[in-house]
Amino acid sequence: MIRVRRTPPAVLASVAALAALASLTATAPPAQAGGGGAEALPSVTPRAETPTLYDDEAGGNADADDPAIWRNAADPGRSLVIGTAKEGGLRVYDLDARPVQSLATPPGGRFNNVDLVHGLRLPTGRADVAVTTDRGNDRLRVYRIRPGAPGGPLVDVTDPAAPPVFSADESEIEEQRTAYGLATWTDRATGRSYALVSRRERTSIALLELTAGADGTVGYRKVRTVDLPSAFRLPDGSTWSPCAEPGELPQVEGMVVDPANGVLYAGQEDVGIWRLSADLTTAPRLIDRVREYGVPAVYDEPSDECVAGADPGFGGSRLSADVEGLTLLTEADGDGYLLASSQGDDTFALYDREVADANEYEGGFRVTAASSVLDGSEECDGAAVLNAPLGTRYPRGLLVVQDGHDTPGDGDRAATGFTFVDLGDVLDAVED
Repeated sequence: MIRVRRTPPAVLASVAALAALASLTATAPPAQAGGGGAEALPSVTPRAETPTLYDDEAGGNADADDPAIWRNAADPGRSLVIGTAKEGGLRVYDLDARPVQSLATPPGGRFNNVDLVHGLRLPTGRADVAVTTDRGNDRLRVYRIRPGAPGGPLVDVTDPAAPPVFSADESEIEEQRTAYGLATWTDRATGRSYALVSRRERTSIALLELTAGADGTVGYRKVRTVDLPSAFRLPDGSTWSPCAEPGELPQVEGMVVDPANGVLYAGQEDVGIWRLSADLTTAPRLIDRVREYGVPAVYDEPSDECVAGADPGFGGSRLSADVEGLTLLTEADGDGYLLASSQGDDTFALYDREVADANEYEGGFRVTAASSVLDGSEECDGAAVLNAPLGTRYPRGLLVVQDGHDTPGDGDRAATGFTFVDLGDVLDAVED
């Protein structure tokens, strides 16, 4: 047997309420052939990176996680990148990756993921807002984006009465099975805007409608919740669940919605990528699996690791657990890609955006160091892409990825950051 790195989501037994969903995985399409090994993938190098964040007391317990790119339509060269830093709050950067603003969390807060809503209806008119999951308090926080505003471009407009997303009371919040992953969506048919929120250490995804108050604050109401499978029937008839600590279920973090068709893509970290309707009314379908899918493993408490058995060969060929940040690269002709971070092998995978083409795998790449001081991306958590001109710096668009091991760093301190990559370089590499 071999030892493998333990990842946070887990399950030790099937959940009866999810049996119907779990059975769907028996007929889910196998990983598409082709693509080659990760070592054969092309590499791209970054153009810039943010100052290092340190996850310790001296660094304000700042830990980079998830980015979003806001395009300034009036002046694209002055667009912004917004990134979560967990207990370090929100960080805002310009296109040179220089800090513009730092916003603290509320007491007990821990910001996990961030996404944008464009043209949200407010009493004062439409506005762009950044939405983030506050996993420490099990709530969403909402920030209006106002470039050039005194004090910085982000202004907190969260409704003070915003309720917990999943928890019934404060004692349940303290268990930290709270709001985690995030994707926003505006329904083109109704004009209503939503946040889809996953739950830490659980398989739940909640659909929340964003609501505007008369005073200009933004709250939300829960519409419905769906639970993804936590146990899976394998082709040999056996049942498998990802390994981790007792009581944990295989969680979702990375999510993105295709606005053209209202399709949600959700990355279940130790399982694979699911596709379902953003209104959570259709059955989920697994479009690709991680390599570790189906590998039997048992959690070993003394070592805090999972001891894995032989690989039965039921997994995919392109994603290594965890599957993390999902982002959508849209093109004017309706084509484009779903991009996923394969955290376990420091690569990124691209899938065809078209559902009609079964989200076919289109290729992959790595982000590698440009110099001794401008490194690549390792163990990437979150990613964001924007296929639109952003001034002279990024005339073909921008990809921002989290770097889980920022170098050169500072000794043994946990160091992270965000890395900026010219999208044109990515497209040239994967479409060559």
